[in-house]
Amino acid sequence: MENTDAHIRVRGARVHNLRAVDLSLPRDALVAFTGVSGSGKSSIAFGTLYAEAQHRYLESVAPYARRLLQQLPAPDVDGITGLPPAVALAQARSVPSGRSTVGTLTAVSNSLRMLYSRSGTYPPGAEHLDSDSFSPNTAAGACLVCHGEGVEYEVTEESLVPDPSLSIAGGAVASWPGAWQGKSLRDILDTLGYDVHRPWRELAPEERSWILFTDEQPVVTVHPVREAGRVQRPYQGTYSSARRLVLKAYASSAGEARRERARAFMDERVCRGCDGRRLARAALRVTFADHGIDELARMPLSALAGVLAPWRDDPGPAGALVQDIAGRIGVLVELGLGYLAASRPAPTLSTGELQRIRLATQVRTALFGVVYVLDEPSAGLHPADCEALTGILRRLRDGGNTVCFVEHDMDIVRGADWVVDVGPGAGDGGGRVLYSGPVPGLARVGESVTRRYLFDPPAPERAGRTPAGTLEVRGVTRNNLRGLDADVPLGVFTAVTGVSGSGKSTLLAAIGERAAERGRAVWVDQKPIGRTPRSNPATYTGLFDTVRRLFAATDDARRLGYGPGRFSFNVPEGRCPTCEGEGFVSVELLFLPSTYAPCPACGGARYDPDTLRVSYRGLTVAGVLDLSVDEALEFFAGTPALVRPLDTLAAVGLGYLRLGQPATELSGGEAQRIKLAAELQRRTVADTVYLLDEPTTGLHPHDADVLMERLHDLIDAGATVVAAEHEMRIVATADHVIDLGPGGGDEGGRVVSSGTPAEVAAASGGPTAAYLKGLVR
Repeated sequence: MENTDAHIRVRGARVHNLRAVDLSLPRDALVAFTGVSGSGKSSIAFGTLYAEAQHRYLESVAPYARRLLQQLPAPDVDGITGLPPAVALAQARSVPSGRSTVGTLTAVSNSLRMLYSRSGTYPPGAEHLDSDSFSPNTAAGACLVCHGEGVEYEVTEESLVPDPSLSIAGGAVASWPGAWQGKSLRDILDTLGYDVHRPWRELAPEERSWILFTDEQPVVTVHPVREAGRVQRPYQGTYSSARRLVLKAYASSAGEARRERARAFMDERVCRGCDGRRLARAALRVTFADHGIDELARMPLSALAGVLAPWRDDPGPAGALVQDIAGRIGVLVELGLGYLAASRPAPTLSTGELQRIRLATQVRTALFGVVYVLDEPSAGLHPADCEALTGILRRLRDGGNTVCFVEHDMDIVRGADWVVDVGPGAGDGGGRVLYSGPVPGLARVGESVTRRYLFDPPAPERAGRTPAGTLEVRGVTRNNLRGLDADVPLGVFTAVTGVSGSGKSTLLAAIGERAAERGRAVWVDQKPIGRTPRSNPATYTGLFDTVRRLFAATDDARRLGYGPGRFSFNVPEGRCPTCEGEGFVSVELLFLPSTYAPCPACGGARYDPDTLRVSYRGLTVAGVLDLSVDEALEFFAGTPALVRPLDTLAAVGLGYLRLGQPATELSGGEAQRIKLAAELQRRTVADTVYLLDEPTTGLHPHDADVLMERLHDLIDAGATVVAAEHEMRIVATADHVIDLGPGGGDEGGRVVSSGTPAEVAAASGGPTAAYLKGLVR
């Protein structure tokens, strides 16, 4: 029987910290989820609503997928009714493939390739090319010399041996693998009669050339030098030249880290076959509107739309394709992304840019009757762009969809039809729905931390410090900055503002390089603290080393002969052999992104049963990793070596995080605050320049205030803080503001105004001034 109920009803949700939450949400509405970081709002939106929709979808498909369901944890909920299919647009934790671009993510590249194939101008006598021939990612289209990368990599003696004063035994061949394989290569050369103890530069040129570049692979019997306590038997060793090993690692390594290591030992130059244009010459000879496809791909999307505009009404295939491209670009421009080029590599995009690209793609698909679940769609947006974002969300709603979004920007929340406020605090202090209803009704909920910022935001207070000097940055020319000059006051808080793509991150990088020339510069970014569940706050901050020593000092550990290494999940000795200490196993879904599920052997504990026989004050090492920061502070109150790092994590608003929370579950804002906490542990911060890229992204306004208190503590201790920032409440508290713009891409890249917040608010020429005016005196 068809469900005629116009609501999605959740009963008894207990995901993460949720306390048997009951909730009713209207369908075909904009629903905002608010609350402090760690309150449980994402547990409702993603951990419950989207997870249940995903499970229902998988149950309806192939037996293969249903078999995988046994590995994927179902949301802990008594029931959900009225739930349509769901699409999740989360902040991407992983980095897209190096071959992905803005064009491939938005399908603009597909339409461009078809446009050139069907309507391009071919040289006389040239053979017609299909669309694949215009892609550098296909065998038909890639340049034969560089295989579509645009650059050639060359192995030279200088790249393989950076320090010729070293001997082979002393590590002269820096590109060799470490550990046993590197030692084996050295022993093979020794057996072949080469002097491995002589400085590299003193070896004969022909010897050096053979060692590095030979195509021969001789096999010899190696008699290893005996080491104390170890018996090593003779073995047959095969020699491979340093060049062969580097090229093999670069070409065949599945892991990006190994490829990057190999690339470090290669010299890079623009490809001679395509002049860096990535395509085969046949494709490069085809034009449209007097431009090659690579030229159009390098243009800002807004400029590309202008070049193609004259063909929109063409009666042939060009007209339909140009209309499709213009439609895709139009939504991206509306979302403030017109400064991006189709050729822009996806790994260089921020998480906010990636999510808005995915949002624009969903608008074009015109789905009907689905639930969209978004994770802070305003991330990385200047207030000037947020109005357009609200319009896009309404368009999705008006298309017959329910749009649920976790959001901290109060202007976006005010535009919602319905708000669900979760809290009142984080972790065990949250997990309750304080209010669910139309936005104005939240004003009556005294428990809500959100209420204050939504209806009566506190007035910003500026410190008004006197600078201790000036860092002069001159002639910055990179990306869209052209000969930019900026003066950064030292010993104060400087906010760098401007719309997306105006050049803020580029300027931050230049300031960091200049600061590093004069002293210490620390970049605190939002990149993950690790790529796998093995990385977590305990390991990143170093406090886990102390924890392992405490366990090794227990009577049980001494009796069993367990040292600190036994309690590390990064070594085979004591970890679970199934998940190798990750606590999770990767579940590969052929038609969906791979995901992580708890290890079936250890249940997520990470360790083998023997290791878990040892306890410290009643907790196993797995139990300690399961403690929140706040719980650990209480548990380890008598251990000063642990109190300091735990205090710094709590001080930046991360008291709700578990010590062993996998890096794959952390938001960019959480990763950034963990890095900041690691810095706050340092005893000396004076004369250090801290650079932060949008530090309040992913933070509730209350958490942003807490974070800023810590940053101001750093400044009061003698540090300098420079932050790219969109939150005008925070910008208003700065000592100095550098406003870039006036637009993004080619329309940005210059200093529009600089000075105190009041001076920038009074200036004209950039969009920031209008949003600062009401916040400064």
